[in-house]
Amino acid sequence: MQDVKESVSQYYGQDVEKTEDLQFNACCVADYDAAHLEKLSDEVLQRRYGCGSPIPEALDGRTVVDLGSGAGADCFIASQLVGQQGRVVGVDMTDEQLEIAERNIEPHMERFGYVEPNVEFRKGMIEEMPVADGVADVVISNCVINLSDDKEAVFSEIWRVLADGGEFYISDIVADRRIPARLQADDLLWNECLTGAAYTEDLRRIMKRAGFSDVRTVTSAPTGDVIEGIRFRSVILRGFKLELEDRCEDYGQVAVYGGTIAGCEEAFVLDDHHRFVAGEAVRVCRNTAQMLSQSRFAEHFQVSQPLSHLGLFDCAPADDRQQEPVPSRVEVDDTSVGCC
Repeated sequence: MQDVKESVSQYYGQDVEKTEDLQFNACCVADYDAAHLEKLSDEVLQRRYGCGSPIPEALDGRTVVDLGSGAGADCFIASQLVGQQGRVVGVDMTDEQLEIAERNIEPHMERFGYVEPNVEFRKGMIEEMPVADGVADVVISNCVINLSDDKEAVFSEIWRVLADGGEFYISDIVADRRIPARLQADDLLWNECLTGAAYTEDLRRIMKRAGFSDVRTVTSAPTGDVIEGIRFRSVILRGFKLELEDRCEDYGQVAVYGGTIAGCEEAFVLDDHHRFVAGEAVRVCRNTAQMLSQSRFAEHFQVSQPLSHLGLFDCAPADDRQQEPVPSRVEVDDTSVGCC
């Protein structure tokens, strides 16, 4: 295989001109909110590659950094959500993609009714971002990190550029086992977001070494691609720049969602096993309590203070238990529900 970055840049800058040119399913299964796409130009929409919708909640006024921003689709979606007072920075290494993104800034600002652009694009590598320390409230990425041959560096950079309490919210491809080097050496399979995918457990270890001790899965679905028995999944992951423990510890805490996040007035979904119905108190582990009280979500939740350590929070699989809301006045016992 030729140099990974050179190969990827050529593939998405010259070989692939629209989503339909992709040969496998992995990077063309993005599930966007249609309302987010209505104001995007046809040129940007045609070069929309991804395996999910890496657009989290509560972005108003925030600073968002998009890794591997391509022609700018996710940046222009985020631009609408952060508002005129927010800021979006797209980072990409491919000249052809950056050219498309930059010439679409002005027309999109006009469509959004903004007086000043709130989006900019910078040429650079996601392993060494041209972004200052601690400036990002949220880092997003859509089916790009699997294309990097140094994922350790990518997640270290994410930790560096995030502000304290900031969050990464990424859509990517993972594999159910480690991929042999001979398959990784196939340019097409790598560039189509398959054989560069990390084995799920190795990715967990990489993220933990970077500082993200408790990364949550928001969604997970098979791509339908199978190579020599290796199966791939499209996942959305969220992790916070917080000093969290590597296990879910029970301190008798509860969280109550206020129903104040736009678009999530009835309920807020933190991950695949935490759905907070507005006004209902739910038992949470200390990590979850910190995620909700020490991030941009703090204004939307009431989280009780820790009482005393009760041991591990029940981490049974979500399918094996029922997470029932509990009264606001909760009596601490040993029947706490699972967290992860």
